Amino acid sequence: MSLGTIKGSTVEVKLWAKVDEVESQALDQLRNIASLPWVFHHVAVMADVHLGKGATVGSVIAMKSAVSPSAVGVDIGCGMAALRTNLTGKHLPDSLKALRADVEATIPVGFVSHERPVWQRWEETKREAENLLWKNWEALDPVSVSLRERANNQIGTLGGGNHFIELCLDTEDRVWLMLHSGSRNIGKELAEVHVGKAKKLAHNALLPDRDLAVFLSGTPEMDAYRHDLYWAQNYARINRMVMLRLYGEVLRKHLPEFKVEDEIHCHHNYVSEEIHFGEEVFVTRKGAIRAGIGERGIIPGSMGTRSYIVSGKGNPESYSSASHGAGRTMSRGQARKKFTEADLIAQTEGVECRKDTGVLDEIPGAYKTIEKVMENQSDLVTIDAELKAVMCVKG
Repeated sequence: MSLGTIKGSTVEVKLWAKVDEVESQALDQLRNIASLPWVFHHVAVMADVHLGKGATVGSVIAMKSAVSPSAVGVDIGCGMAALRTNLTGKHLPDSLKALRADVEATIPVGFVSHERPVWQRWEETKREAENLLWKNWEALDPVSVSLRERANNQIGTLGGGNHFIELCLDTEDRVWLMLHSGSRNIGKELAEVHVGKAKKLAHNALLPDRDLAVFLSGTPEMDAYRHDLYWAQNYARINRMVMLRLYGEVLRKHLPEFKVEDEIHCHHNYVSEEIHFGEEVFVTRKGAIRAGIGERGIIPGSMGTRSYIVSGKGNPESYSSASHGAGRTMSRGQARKKFTEADLIAQTEGVECRKDTGVLDEIPGAYKTIEKVMENQSDLVTIDAELKAVMCVKG
């Protein structure tokens, strides 16, 4: 059950975190969200809640006949993918440095793209990319006109920030591949152009926060946004699929006996059209995963800490949702000021990863304790596997 509530002028906000542990700016954002005229029933807030742009990270918002682009975020379709392998820890070499270097050489990170498209190499990803992306390209917002080559070459790339690729061991010593990424530059560009369009609409003129501007059902603006939104969600999912295939090829080169035993995918910045409390609604999950009964998900911790494979419990109060990770406790700038390279080395002991100031803002100390997050949402998910990273690639 929720651990706290706050009031908005339209609906209540239910939090799976203690109110006094949430920063005041995030609480103000949540009150603004709960005061929108289109918001439905209540706002659900996950255990990893923290301040976001427009809408709070960790917010699950149901609306009747309306969607706020900022309640999705600019990285449309950002999410997770994981593979359980047939390998165990005994198969891994004493040093994972060569494997990390090979992954970094194969999967571009940061702003870098592939020199040419790679998604055609696997029949599954080729079919999905052609049917779901390129056949619908011409219907995207005109901002996409000059972005096609880059979008084509960024399928199968990681990006930067909190995106990562990990090699993990679970408590039974099984090896997992895991990664976190989204819709790259094309998703960001589409999101920003639609946020800008929403802010100019007359019905959004008197909102408490113009960043929460919405599109209304039955309008050309909503139709255009839904098209581009679902396109970008497909792009993000295919991007992760291609990275998994590339990652698998690298691992197989080092460990030829590698086979896939299980595969899990989930978005955590997205929109879904669902039925809750007897009504058809648009549900935006920004920093939250779908956790319906038996639905499988991935909840990562910060670099060097624990991550979890989960099954949802379908809790109606959370709109069948759960947190997307540990959640930040401080901004990137604050983390750089507070911590040193020595702190990063100490907090990532035992993990083969970058240990330089370029990733200092991703230090585990800048995040909430993932074990506490999981404790707060024990009524939302069942833990199926607990993972510990032994290698991490960051942008």
